[in-house]
Amino acid sequence: MKALLDYLPLIIFFYFYKTTDPKDSQHPLLELVGSTGNTDQNHILVATCALLISTLVVYGCLFLFQKFKLEKMQWFIVVMSVIFGGITLAFSDVTYIKLKAVIINVGIGLGFLITPLFNKERMPIIQKMLGSVLELSKKGWMNLNWAWCGQFFLLASLHYFFGFLFLDGKYWGEFTAFGDIIVSLTYLAVILFCLRKYFKTTT
Repeated sequence: MKALLDYLPLIIFFYFYKTTDPKDSQHPLLELVGSTGNTDQNHILVATCALLISTLVVYGCLFLFQKFKLEKMQWFIVVMSVIFGGITLAFSDVTYIKLKAVIINVGIGLGFLITPLFNKERMPIIQKMLGSVLELSKKGWMNLNWAWCGQFFLLASLHYFFGFLFLDGKYWGEFTAFGDIIVSLTYLAVILFCLRKYFKTTT
């Protein structure tokens, strides 16, 4: 249920992205936030507004359900959405919302990368996450942590590619809504397949 709620703002974003006329600068959501619109990028601005509102509602509900607290990653997503979504709407410039996923993925990747430097055990964060199910050497955990970092750096690169390089961002919305999760699940499946011999067995 929680995983579905995490993706709900993205689903809402994609709905407005696909159903809004790019030239509609008078959309009710744009008028709601006082945005002047953009010549032919209004579908992204409207979708950004919907994303921002739904993010605040969803994580506001999670904040209540989780006894008035959010996980660090949830706070990170909310803050980044508010900052980049707000700047996008304030300046009617879609560049900022396109940068959001790039910066989030780079930030998460760097988080995995530098975590071993800031704890007494020099333990990579991936070991704390999967230590109960995997049996790896210290070098193995570090390699897995590097691989996990690679996933987020790859996603950041792909978001930048589809947002700014490939066909002037024509398929950015589609990649944001579907490509991200497809790449993530494929990457995870490959890693799990490679680690199939290292899963702990219960006796």
